[in-house]
Amino acid sequence: MKLSIKLKLDGAYLPSFNKNFSHLNYVFKKDFLLFGSAHNLKEIRIKEKQKVNKIFLSSIFKKNKNFLGINKFKIISGFSRNQFIALGGISQKNVKLIGLTRSKGFAGISYFEKKKGP
Repeated sequence: MKLSIKLKLDGAYLPSFNKNFSHLNYVFKKDFLLFGSAHNLKEIRIKEKQKVNKIFLSSIFKKNKNFLGINKFKIISGFSRNQFIALGGISQKNVKLIGLTRSKGFAGISYFEKKKGP
């Protein structure tokens, strides 16, 4: 947090494992955005207490240990007034399904990754 203030950045990111509240002692510029990530309701509650502006909620499509799927994503995000960004396994084939959730956007490396070949 100190570095983002020193460099006059527009925001910072708090990963799901960060449960620290010390950043609340700092004074940020007016339009500073604080992002956080979560995988379940308990982590969402922590991010709310950390006063994040938007929460990356994963994994909506990627079938890993944090897999939610569309229905669970909708249910979990419905317990909070925060804005959510869908994350995990998003591709050209399933990106339209995000519209079924209350997500304000999506993020994903593989979605924006340049494909190899012609």
